[in-house]
Amino acid sequence: VQLVESGGGLVQAGGSLRLSCAASGSTFSLNAMAWYRQAPGKQRELVAAITGGGGRTNYADSVKGRFTITKDNAENTMYLQMNSLKPEDTAVYYCYADLRIGITNYNFWGQGTQVTVSS
Repeated sequence: VQLVESGGGLVQAGGSLRLSCAASGSTFSLNAMAWYRQAPGKQRELVAAITGGGGRTNYADSVKGRFTITKDNAENTMYLQMNSLKPEDTAVYYCYADLRIGITNYNFWGQGTQVTVSS
């Protein structure tokens, strides 16, 4: 299974970006997906998560009201719409998937995509 991310870049404070994460490979079912981020010198932190069916979401307090996580079940693709970006949102953003292949659960990470917000 591969997780391919896209959509990072450089944006001014107050701007918007949309990240995408497409899951492909073996036949699997998604238990949950999430976005994490890691800023220089800091630990990786959870940004937002969504259940496999897309019915439930969870956000870090720092991004509530500004970021929206969604999922296209047909395409096994997850999105993170980021609005009102702040310089403190600057980090490498990683896609994470908790999925099942057969009767076994696996965790996968994407390669990361850089988001830089200038002041």
